[in-house]
Amino acid sequence: MFHHSEELQYEVRVEEPDPEFAKMLQQAIGGVEGEMRVALQYMFQAFAVPAEKSEFRMMLMETAAEELGHIEMLATAVAKNLQGAPEKDRERARQNSVIAAMMDSGQPRQALSAGLHAMPVDSNGVPFSGNFVVASGNMAADMYANVMAESTGRLLATRLWEMTDDPGMKDMLSYLIARDTMHQNQWRVVLEECFEDHMPIPGSFPQEEENQKFNYEFMSTVCGDRDDPEQPWTQGESPDGKGEFSFLSDQPGGGKADLETVIEEMHNEVN
Repeated sequence: MFHHSEELQYEVRVEEPDPEFAKMLQQAIGGVEGEMRVALQYMFQAFAVPAEKSEFRMMLMETAAEELGHIEMLATAVAKNLQGAPEKDRERARQNSVIAAMMDSGQPRQALSAGLHAMPVDSNGVPFSGNFVVASGNMAADMYANVMAESTGRLLATRLWEMTDDPGMKDMLSYLIARDTMHQNQWRVVLEECFEDHMPIPGSFPQEEENQKFNYEFMSTVCGDRDDPEQPWTQGESPDGKGEFSFLSDQPGGGKADLETVIEEMHNEVN
């Protein structure tokens, strides 16, 4: 069950409307680094949590709902920026060659399809894809995906922060950056405190069934012999504490890729 309040999660102010910045903000809504991705990611991860782990389901759902609030904030920011900007401000922005290129490749669909409002697309107008969502059913694997999602989301927000001089937009983005800091730490706590023996994922698979010769060996793919570079990933104890890294100077080799006769019904003629 969800409940909605008319009040935004955090105030959204735009002092100098900038239609081109509105286009950039779309990446934070429907892009691979955006809020639609994390909101749905945490929600679908929560759906897979069993009843006896209700505390994790609650945490994921609460964070998913928070991210929905971020979408609402960003959509409000897009609409406020699309209200128009004075010509002198647009020309001043063109003095930056990167911004000028972005302005010349504007997003007319924000006007044509949405009446100067936000859309579920990225900054290039590409629709949001559910393929961005990671919800594997393995909570440890999902937590790593969540750290990555919040890391790239925070990176995007910092880049957007650098691209605007509007005090209101900087204030909103500083809030979103702060929440990304919290969420990165939140998912790491879950990994480190609740899944101490989770590596390699999935921890439930019997490791003795792996090929023991290769499960901690760094494999060089450089032609010819290569000396061990003596790096942390080629020697010493592995992070999971279950093996010692080693170095293989060449790939093991395994014959040729001889394919069987193709299936006639596939009509895959090879001349």
